[in-house]
Amino acid sequence: MALESFQLPITDFQIGNETRRNSVLICVPIMAESVDQMLVQMQKAKDFGGDLVELRVDFLKNFVPRQDLAILIKQAPLPTLVTYRPRWEGGQYDGDESKRREALRLAMELGADYIDIELKVAHDFFNSLPGERPEKVKIIVSSHNYERTPSVEELSDLVARIQATGADIVKIATTAVDIIDNARIFQVLVHSQVPVIGLVMGERGLMSRILAAKFGGFLTFGSREAGLASAPGQPTVKELLDLYNMRLIGPDTKVYGIIGNPITHSKSPHLYNASFKSSSFNGIYLPLLVDDVSTFITTYSAPDFAGYSYTIPHKEAGLKCCDEVDPVAKAIGAISCMIKRSTEGKLIGYNIDYLGGIAAIEEELRVSNGATLASGSPLAGKTFVVIGAGGAGKALAYGAYKKGARIVVANRTYDKAKELASKVRGQALTLAELNDFCPVEGMILVNTTPVGMEPRIEETPVSKEALKHYSLVFDSVYTPKLTRLLREAKQSGATIVFGTEMFINQAFIQFEMFTGLPAPKQLIRDVLARTT
Repeated sequence: MALESFQLPITDFQIGNETRRNSVLICVPIMAESVDQMLVQMQKAKDFGGDLVELRVDFLKNFVPRQDLAILIKQAPLPTLVTYRPRWEGGQYDGDESKRREALRLAMELGADYIDIELKVAHDFFNSLPGERPEKVKIIVSSHNYERTPSVEELSDLVARIQATGADIVKIATTAVDIIDNARIFQVLVHSQVPVIGLVMGERGLMSRILAAKFGGFLTFGSREAGLASAPGQPTVKELLDLYNMRLIGPDTKVYGIIGNPITHSKSPHLYNASFKSSSFNGIYLPLLVDDVSTFITTYSAPDFAGYSYTIPHKEAGLKCCDEVDPVAKAIGAISCMIKRSTEGKLIGYNIDYLGGIAAIEEELRVSNGATLASGSPLAGKTFVVIGAGGAGKALAYGAYKKGARIVVANRTYDKAKELASKVRGQALTLAELNDFCPVEGMILVNTTPVGMEPRIEETPVSKEALKHYSLVFDSVYTPKLTRLLREAKQSGATIVFGTEMFINQAFIQFEMFTGLPAPKQLIRDVLARTT
């Protein structure tokens, strides 16, 4: 099931003193054990930029509905959504159902802007309302699926069932087993004729929370701080506003992202979203936790899904999904960037890893050797040892080979090392052999594996003793910036090159490929310095 082309009205919305490109509200869940704590949290929610607060009264200890709701609703600095979630729907309340419904009716009387009632008991709740309800309050009828995301047909039926209860607003929260599950919720949002809150929980569902602003969701949730989420995969208000520029997302916003697994470590969203904003480019860049590249590309085939960066372990799989492949990427056998050509929608694959990495290594060699640009590549004639035979390993081996270096490939699987080495007229080793490898002194070592990356920061691909044979060591890992490999290489007397340098060079090139605009180079450097 592919995400079809869509067209929503494009306009700017005036909310308070702020002009934004969408009408999606950011709702901040307030979860505390006392009314006083909730009052403090509500003020923080306003200060952080939230539009409304969800009062999760099921978290209150010794909850006295009439007294506590009167204080919370009257003193709230933002519009209020009152939720009294039972345990059977993922909440904290485990008491008498009639008392719970009574508290929600009381919240309506006291002036709540919204209340949330679960689909399972919605008919009973509406039947219990005495006559006409207050005009101000809107009733959200919600359904939560903590196991999966149903089909589009099932979701459409669910929307109809929720509407039939008399709901003012439909809320559906599902769980992402795969990132393609988000597309089903997007289909529901785009085609619904009523206000819908449609969100997918879990890390693979993050894009649903951000792209609600593109596809017309009524609201999305943002926690006050990391670790205080009311549902799995919920970003913070700060991330929604400052990292993902949520106010600037509209129906015509182009979607970009980094495809990988794992992906939470990536700093790419920080760089590209800040750069898009500074250049007034109408795009959003997301971390995309993808299990199967082909399925992802097929599912998100709409024209506005316009380009991707590729990282471990999907660089080779990405190449197979391209309609056309740049000759360099074809020679390497992996891509690091994919662009959707706007004219006919063809996917074009490129590999810019070798440009970013080789340039960073050459620059440091010139500095340490005192060579000039006119003297040719300082890699010429050097023994260049690459750890890893995946996409990045192929790219750097190929790039160094083109510069005249002698290539050695060390990999956990010897056959893969041999396959890559044969393409660059090099030598293959196993990782075990690398520790005793020393045909010459002053070699260059390049790690292209994730060994040493957060959270396993104390790991290293090669022993400290072996590092004394290298004059320069480069690590493509950039979280943390100073890996154990680089720390020990420096202690052994080698010049070190951070993975951030390769990352920055790639970012310059890729930004221009995505946007057609000059890269804001200093901004990119500043953002990366702040986030690593």
